[in-house]
Amino acid sequence: MSETGNSMFADRLSIEQVEEGHELAPKFDADGLMPVVTTDAESGELLMHGYMNAEALTRTIETGEAHYWSRSRAVLWHKGATSGLVQKVKEIRIDDDQDAVWLRVDVQGGASCHVGYRSCFYRSVPVGADSDAPVALNYEETEKVFDPVEVYGDAPNPTKL
Repeated sequence: MSETGNSMFADRLSIEQVEEGHELAPKFDADGLMPVVTTDAESGELLMHGYMNAEALTRTIETGEAHYWSRSRAVLWHKGATSGLVQKVKEIRIDDDQDAVWLRVDVQGGASCHVGYRSCFYRSVPVGADSDAPVALNYEETEKVFDPVEVYGDAPNPTKL
């Protein structure tokens, strides 16, 4: 069993082992988290960025469905458990330092964003904007895949501002 208390992960013993070895030896930050980017397995489109703790990474590996750690709610989050928009994992990659994850997923229902858009990155920031005023964002996605109120109810968004 590794330092994380998880038998699925190897202890981090050397740079060579972490960077060139064949054992999964993830490094989580001081809060026990690591960043994860999620893309559509077919198109490569960036869907979302999130975080995983050891349990989320383990559950993702075991179930083949994306699990994350919600920093705003401080809970393990099975993507799509409420909405039905489950992310079926096609491939998991870990970076050279084993401190960041890339998920390639098939999105059941066609959306990954809790706001209703396909991607959480539905707006762009104009480069070269005037620095004397708040920057106006451009909407790159104009139609929502689903209505969040129908899916989640009209409860306030649990994300902290």
